[in-house]
Amino acid sequence: MRGEYNRLPYICGLTKPHLMDSNLPRHPFEGNRIFRDQLVTIGDLEDFKNELLDGIKAMLLSHSPQGSKKWLKSYEVMKLLGISKGSLQTFRNNGTLPYTTIGRQTYYDLEEINKMLLSKKRAPVSKSR
Repeated sequence: MRGEYNRLPYICGLTKPHLMDSNLPRHPFEGNRIFRDQLVTIGDLEDFKNELLDGIKAMLLSHSPQGSKKWLKSYEVMKLLGISKGSLQTFRNNGTLPYTTIGRQTYYDLEEINKMLLSKKRAPVSKSR
């Protein structure tokens, strides 16, 4: 608390720098230190919001298995849906999920996966009292 008290007169311009503690920055924003009593402008908040949204968008795009892919391999579909090899095989066998095989590799259309998920969507269950 003593450091906070000693810094306040300097920030307000009432104390000369050479009389201040040597371990404190000469300017309140020097050294990327953030102080509890530092003012934040609306512009600062807008910049922070834009940087945060850009970061979230980039993260979602980089971690999305779909990205710009139209066709997914079996392991990608299993990871996306959180299912086992056997469940994926069952979806293929009973026609729930269309697929294409080229050589020994099986591919699934991302649009078809989304259609399947939407067709299996249920209405939320409301609790009656």
